[in-house]
Amino acid sequence: MPLTQLARLQWQAYFDRVSKALGANRVLIEVTGLGDQVEAEWIPLLGLSYDPKDDVLVVAGEGLKHLISHPWQIHVDHELDWLQSIEAIDAEGDHHIVPLKDPLSLPGA
Repeated sequence: MPLTQLARLQWQAYFDRVSKALGANRVLIEVTGLGDQVEAEWIPLLGLSYDPKDDVLVVAGEGLKHLISHPWQIHVDHELDWLQSIEAIDAEGDHHIVPLKDPLSLPGA
């Protein structure tokens, strides 16, 4: 499934919706830019949030809080209401890729 770009005005509500649907899902956190780096490998996902005041996307995992400052694009890979991965591009052009081990069923908007 191709990635879908989320409009900036949707970010906060979308990630609040995702966080409400979380169960025992695990994520990989990979950052690509000058060099590829895996920051976390299949850790339990505790929540996702976007703070418009500080302009930061937070991926909270067990023992880790991954901050993506000043994202300028966020894409999601989903089919119907099943979320499979998130990709955020920060101000420096680095890609933060967060695939879910198991697709997440999202409640209605």
